[in-house]
Amino acid sequence: MNITPTTRMPSPTTSSPSTEPVVRVSGLRKTYGDKVAVADVSFEVRPGEILGILGQNGAGKTTTVEAVAGLRTADAGTVSVLGIDPQHDPAPVREVLGVQLQESRLPGKLRVAEALRLYASFYADPREPEDLITLLGLQEKRDTAYDDLSGGQKQRLSIALALVGNPRVAILDELTTGLDPQARRETWDLIEAVRDSGVTILLVTHFMDEAQRLCDRVIIIDDGRVVAEGPPAELARQGRTGVTFRMTLNEPLEDVEVLRELPSVTDLTSADATTTVTAQHRRTDSGTLLEVTGGPTVLPDVIIALHSRGIVPDEVQTISPSLEDAFVALVGHPSEEDPS
Repeated sequence: MNITPTTRMPSPTTSSPSTEPVVRVSGLRKTYGDKVAVADVSFEVRPGEILGILGQNGAGKTTTVEAVAGLRTADAGTVSVLGIDPQHDPAPVREVLGVQLQESRLPGKLRVAEALRLYASFYADPREPEDLITLLGLQEKRDTAYDDLSGGQKQRLSIALALVGNPRVAILDELTTGLDPQARRETWDLIEAVRDSGVTILLVTHFMDEAQRLCDRVIIIDDGRVVAEGPPAELARQGRTGVTFRMTLNEPLEDVEVLRELPSVTDLTSADATTTVTAQHRRTDSGTLLEVTGGPTVLPDVIIALHSRGIVPDEVQTISPSLEDAFVALVGHPSEEDPS
């Protein structure tokens, strides 16, 4: 797999003040004793975009954003948020940066409206708590204690607390971990609404489908280093070479080796092989399912080969490249907790 590491995507209008990055991180490094949490991380975040920070658990994602928020002191490198250095002057950064951290939790008896009023009191120019309650669909839960909220409602409240200071930038860390599919999608809608309101977002996640749905650009961190950067669709295209499709046949294919011999098929491996499967073949009660990867002509080549044996496929589905493909190509294994 040929993916150009850490390729920057320069804006065509970088001379315009409105497109100047709101967050800059350069050469960030953080260690804990002998453990290197962040080895060398650099990236920029542009106004009004959602930048996804992807990686396995322990890759250095949370430590990176905590340094951006001024919650961790870096050993080396520089950080700037709207021209302010949070490493040396964290107080003014807190007025423009909202943070929802992975393990954040409130006292169990604290009610939704009380929590928002409490957090609003920390800021010079806070957002009206009742506006956030309405924006995030918490009207019926405004007087409900934190411990009595569902997982999705707690995440809604976390977003509200991150926004109560009227920030221009928000950090959302593993926001949908542990949520059911419906709550995850509702949270995605809320994140998009927050971005549409003018807030720039750093979204930390290990869910590839989440990043592909929400992010304008992503960076992939592995072992404390940025190993790739770019729009999700662009990285996805680079993560898979060739054409991939699935095919359903209405009868068993006894001689699958005939497909292995086609020049355009790059590989054909049985489903229980230990090597990477780029073309799968398995029997069903009523026919055969094929998944094939190959060169540009692989689809017509396979169909012609089958037709010469009197076999016509019932269904053919091309498979678009995914961000997961790029992630596996770079990191060597899928995201551990990605439900897709």
